[in-house]
Amino acid sequence: MPEETVFTPWEVEGVVDYEKLLKEFGAYRVTDELLAELKKHTGDLHMLLSRKIFYAHRDLDLVLKDYADGKGFFLYTGIAPSRSTMHLAHIVPFVMTQWLQEKFKVNTYIMIPDEEKYLAKKASSLAKVDSLVEQTILDIIALGFDLDRTFIFKDREYIKHLYTAAVIVARRVNFSLAKAVFGFHGETSIGLIFYPALQIVPTLFEKKRCLIPYGIDQDPYFRIQRDIAPKLGYYKTASLMSILIPGLEGIKSKMSASKPETAIFLRDPPEVAAKKIMNAFTGGQPTIREQRERGGNPNICCVYQWFRILFEPSDKALSERYEKCTRGELLCGECKKELAERIKAFLKEHQRKLKEAEKIKDKFLYDGKLAREMWNWEFDYKTLKEY
Repeated sequence: MPEETVFTPWEVEGVVDYEKLLKEFGAYRVTDELLAELKKHTGDLHMLLSRKIFYAHRDLDLVLKDYADGKGFFLYTGIAPSRSTMHLAHIVPFVMTQWLQEKFKVNTYIMIPDEEKYLAKKASSLAKVDSLVEQTILDIIALGFDLDRTFIFKDREYIKHLYTAAVIVARRVNFSLAKAVFGFHGETSIGLIFYPALQIVPTLFEKKRCLIPYGIDQDPYFRIQRDIAPKLGYYKTASLMSILIPGLEGIKSKMSASKPETAIFLRDPPEVAAKKIMNAFTGGQPTIREQRERGGNPNICCVYQWFRILFEPSDKALSERYEKCTRGELLCGECKKELAERIKAFLKEHQRKLKEAEKIKDKFLYDGKLAREMWNWEFDYKTLKEY
């Protein structure tokens, strides 16, 4: 990876070398053999797995063994609101998590860190974050989580239950390690330096192995967790890591709220989203004639990548699209129009589901089976080795 590359949970700049990240992070490729083992339990594979959008892991094999042995596991994910409502790239780990919950019928914990981006100076005000939190929660619920097996919590509201465990974790992470892992510097707020301890806490909610689907840029938190957890008598967390999900300006970009014209937001009017798709970067030739003669390059095309990530469930149809593009039988405008229609349909349905999500929101936060249990949860620090 080039020296100028910046790669932290809060900022990614430069070209990402995914192979090098595997070595640096101590992670492993998701192999066909591992997917075959997973399929024994699930019956099928989500396209995010079969197409290796989630391309790396740690201890997924141990999660499957625990499940086969009757020990079970639990899921954890989250999102920190900052500048805007959720966009399509944000939902990728949630789609993966929801599928795993549905297949394995396991508890799922969803953290809404309503302080993280403010502490990271990525949100203009705490009030702005607050205005986005409720919308974010509804967007997550609309993706189809089980209301009795899912607990969604806001850090500042749930802090009484998090703080003791965070103190135990924080004591075991010195500043030199945190600086090396997270890239902290002289301008980093002291709140952000403490924050990683909070994000580790949900991995300790149960005395089972925790599986976390996330974008690989979020990995630093959980490498630290794996150092600490065994010392506390807990499992090292397992991970499913995805590539960075591209925006509409090129596959080497990361979809970001800071570039709204290149991101599809879940609250975008469908027609607005369609216009953004029509302006997306493709791998096509400058003219129709050249496209017919030379074909396009779907490998660098944002439109093709979004079919691959979420909007073409058929592997056969995706393969045919690829071949037609490379042979010049398919024009970029045709692909864009089809993707625009599929995204419009997705947004219309999602926005319809938001009304239903509003009615059941309290089940996920307060009144559902798991939520009720978690409002009585306390970290048992008195039985740790140090006491």
